[in-house]
Amino acid sequence: MTPRYYMACLDLRGRDCLVVGGGRVATEKVHGLLDCEAKVTVVAPQVDDELRRLPVRIERRPFSRSDVVGRFLVVAATNNRSVNAEVSSVAREKETLCNVADDPELCSFILPAIVRHDPIVVGVSTGGASPALAQRIRSEVAELIGPEHAELARRLEGLRPWAKRELPTYEARRDYFQQLVTEALA
Repeated sequence: MTPRYYMACLDLRGRDCLVVGGGRVATEKVHGLLDCEAKVTVVAPQVDDELRRLPVRIERRPFSRSDVVGRFLVVAATNNRSVNAEVSSVAREKETLCNVADDPELCSFILPAIVRHDPIVVGVSTGGASPALAQRIRSEVAELIGPEHAELARRLEGLRPWAKRELPTYEARRDYFQQLVTEALA
């Protein structure tokens, strides 16, 4: 049975993250972490040229259990399932979040297909059942989000401090912002 996942957005700014693997998939995962300003270390015996050019710490060697210590999250993206399983096992022991590329059974979290129009981020997940379907839905959702939505989000963000000061309850703030959104997108 597929687990039900708790969707969350993580603040990775300055967080120590580990990527095990040095190929194309690892590079893709590193890009996602860097987009969120994570501090990334890559451990792999071989590292693709593109990955070498990224602002990450690279350790060209096999994975070691001690690599997980002190990490906020870990991504295993090797082409060797036994290495990925070991990374997952160590992360579980250390109670560290772990994603294993294309192997949801080994993950403590999975990554949705995302649409990013800062500050808006929409994630689409099929619970690991089909990344291809999630990517297709993501593409369709992307067509619904335009620059006007991102601009509105930035304007509303600017109003939050005023609303917290002036509107006494959560419900009053919620109603105020819902009205502004309705008017702006009518």
